Amino acid sequence: MEIGYILLGLVLGFTVGWLFSTLKNKNNSLVSGETAVLKTQIDKLNGDIRVKEERINILSSDISEIKSEYNLEKEKVLKLSSEIASKTSDFENLKEKLLEQKQELENIQTKFSVEFKNLANEILEEKTKKFTEQNKVNLDQLLKPLGEKIKDFEKKVDEAYDKEAQQRFSLKEEVKRLAELNQQISKEANNLTNALKGENKTQGNWGEIILENILEKSGLIRDREYFIQASYTNDEGKRYQPDVVIHYPGEKCIIIDSKVSLNAYERYSSSGNAAEQETALKDHLLSIKNHISGLSAKSYQDIYEIKTLDFVMMFMPIEPAYMIAIQHEPDLWNYAYERRVLLISPTNLIASLKMIVSLWRQEYQNQNALEIARQGGALYDKLVGFVEDLQSVKKKLSDAQSGLDNSLNKLSEGKGNVLRSAEKIRELGAKTKKILPLEPEIDS
Repeated sequence: MEIGYILLGLVLGFTVGWLFSTLKNKNNSLVSGETAVLKTQIDKLNGDIRVKEERINILSSDISEIKSEYNLEKEKVLKLSSEIASKTSDFENLKEKLLEQKQELENIQTKFSVEFKNLANEILEEKTKKFTEQNKVNLDQLLKPLGEKIKDFEKKVDEAYDKEAQQRFSLKEEVKRLAELNQQISKEANNLTNALKGENKTQGNWGEIILENILEKSGLIRDREYFIQASYTNDEGKRYQPDVVIHYPGEKCIIIDSKVSLNAYERYSSSGNAAEQETALKDHLLSIKNHISGLSAKSYQDIYEIKTLDFVMMFMPIEPAYMIAIQHEPDLWNYAYERRVLLISPTNLIASLKMIVSLWRQEYQNQNALEIARQGGALYDKLVGFVEDLQSVKKKLSDAQSGLDNSLNKLSEGKGNVLRSAEKIRELGAKTKKILPLEPEIDS
């Protein structure tokens, strides 16, 4: 019985010892496992710290680079400010130069007026002398055949008186032929006179043709700088149709009307009688004054469609007719000017047109300079927009690269990433033909 208790005690003691030993070993195993876990976490934290430090270094480098770019952009802004100041100075210089050129042009116009007046007097004397000589030559050429025929007639008459009666019949025929020839010569002289005189409408058309020819050769362009027979109306609806309207810079224009009346002038130039010439000259001056009054009464300045000057040019296509009128009545020009009419001949019209051509050339040069400046500004604005677009594209590419990197990280990094899980499936026996790269590389 006692042996039984002893055995029972031994069994209990062995059991208790075994249980104690088992519990102790289990506690030691748990402590070792926790220590390993903590060590792993510490290593991971150290790795994270190193990553953060590298990130800090990268950000520091980026900050330095951004500061450098900022300084470069600041320098560019300062440079652009300097260039703007320089361009402003250039503009002021150009403006001052334009004012100087304007003053120079005014001086040239003043000088030209004086020189033109002197030239007009010289031309007056030269043209008057030349025209008188030419008229004498023309009359000589016209009357010479008649004189020769008359001499021939006299000769034949003398011969007839010396001949027998049988020759009198031939003399009669000769007289008849000479009479017919005389009529023919008279008719040709009348035709020449009529060509010089002409009807008023014919003379007007002829004057307009001369005016158009001068305009065509002036350098001005028709239907751009000048218009022929254009129709306009005033505020009351009255219709006007001036011969020529010339535009010049500043949205202003001047009207030219061709006036031709050569009847009195033809009588003056063809007559050899001083009294008849004096009468014809008075009629010539009166005709010019009537044209001046009629042109002044048209009030072309009332045309609201165009900005006309306060005067209109009256064009006299015959230079000698103009010169003789001015020579014999020096106040004729002032008479016309007081009625807002400027008398012009082909010579001074050509000079005036040359001045207008010069003004248009200067205007087109100024317009080209402004257009260059405008296009330069537009080009600069487009360049700024292009740079801004490039910067936007660069940012979008950077964002796309960042998104791509994040996607690759999710694909190939981290615990339980997709590539690693797929690789484990292959390792477990899945049939495949290719092998996934565990760290895929994609060109950035």
